[in-house]
Amino acid sequence: MSVATVTPNTKNLNGKNGKEYISAIMLMGIFTFVFLDCEYLFVNMISLSTVESKTVAAQNYSLGLSALGFVLCPILLNHLGKIAKAATTAATAVLSIGLIIMICNHISYTATLISGMLLFTLLGGIGSTAIYKALLLIKNKKHLAKTVGVSYMTGTLLQFINNNVILSDWTQAAILSIFLCVLAIMLIKIKSDVKLSDKRLNNNEAKCKGASAIMICLIILVALITFIFSTLDNAVTLYHASGATDIGQSPRILLALSGLVAGFLFDIKERKYMSIIMYCVMILSTICLVIIQFSAPFLIGLTVFYLSAGFFAVFFTASFMEIAEYTKTPSLFAGLGRAVNNITAAAITGGSLSLLSSNNNILIIIVELILFTAISIVMLIYTVKRNEITAEPKQTETQEETKPNDEERLSIITDSYTLTQREAEVFKLLVTTDNDLQTIADEMYISKRTLERHITSIYKKTQTKSRIGLLAIFNNK
Repeated sequence: MSVATVTPNTKNLNGKNGKEYISAIMLMGIFTFVFLDCEYLFVNMISLSTVESKTVAAQNYSLGLSALGFVLCPILLNHLGKIAKAATTAATAVLSIGLIIMICNHISYTATLISGMLLFTLLGGIGSTAIYKALLLIKNKKHLAKTVGVSYMTGTLLQFINNNVILSDWTQAAILSIFLCVLAIMLIKIKSDVKLSDKRLNNNEAKCKGASAIMICLIILVALITFIFSTLDNAVTLYHASGATDIGQSPRILLALSGLVAGFLFDIKERKYMSIIMYCVMILSTICLVIIQFSAPFLIGLTVFYLSAGFFAVFFTASFMEIAEYTKTPSLFAGLGRAVNNITAAAITGGSLSLLSSNNNILIIIVELILFTAISIVMLIYTVKRNEITAEPKQTETQEETKPNDEERLSIITDSYTLTQREAEVFKLLVTTDNDLQTIADEMYISKRTLERHITSIYKKTQTKSRIGLLAIFNNK
């Protein structure tokens, strides 16, 4: 009876999980598209009325404000009811579309800059909610990085298509607005009261406190790596803003592919080697910065940048989602990776641009060596701590000793299934010996017919049909 009941439920659960994975990919994929395409549109519009360096500064400061949305949104939504949350999400989408129209109109540099700052603040809130709800939907964290990688590839490809197939800025903005509406509808429909499988319940208090320490370490690590990637991004954006090249062209496909590859590589042995792989990619990015500074062909630097940037995006998104589940406020920490990346990029904008414009290659190499050393130390600490908290708890000898003995098991079973004293004696002989029924009846000084009546009663109370079923109940206690 129990087998017949469990099997259909398992099948339904697997089918449901398949749909939830698709929903998670759509949530993060559409958000990635909306965020990246808004950034691309904003850079194009703002560059029409200012020089390259001010365009890069405007981009980074606007993106930095998205961190405000990432942090404040979870705090705000925790104090709102279901209807208020839905209304807030809808209002945010409508306001965002209005700001996109303002950017497309490009009334002036100031108006476009203010619109961009407000837009990315709102998008930060939308992104925080999207990533957290995606985390709620992903039941099997074994495929976490793959899910992030596929969603990142999806969003990047959508942006590539929108920028290269659609030639009109207004048409691109219209498509962007439609996807923003779809994202808002999905966020409203997906229940926010779904609970995470609380990892903290399966770990001791020390591990709970350890999650906070790992988060701090991860924030520092992502901030340090962002310094390298943001400087690379600034160099690429300077070329784009000057009109020397269009970074939305074919090399951008590599960004999508690198995100996909990163997801599959990171998930090897449940992300045990994710930090090591990211460390190797970071070295490649450092070399890329040197390539650009020493006037090598820009396409080489752009190609390396796109290949490594996809890895970094999947790394910080998957890492924060993974550790967030062990914290007390997963809604805050799940999407914090993008916030740390953006606010760090904004904070170092001035220094990064000064470094790039100095043409002092020796200074650039010195800064890179200092960053490389710092990242190496923090990466090592994070990797060790991360593996400790995510490792499955091993059974110790003390835990073995705490397992109930046979008498305790029988007592638990007797109470659980309300067995009579005589039925408990029969149950014990059935599961602890291989004797046949006649031998058991003789040992108990009862007839075989009376013994069979006791066994029938035991089967009925335990909802089993055989001696094997009784043995399974005994061994599971």
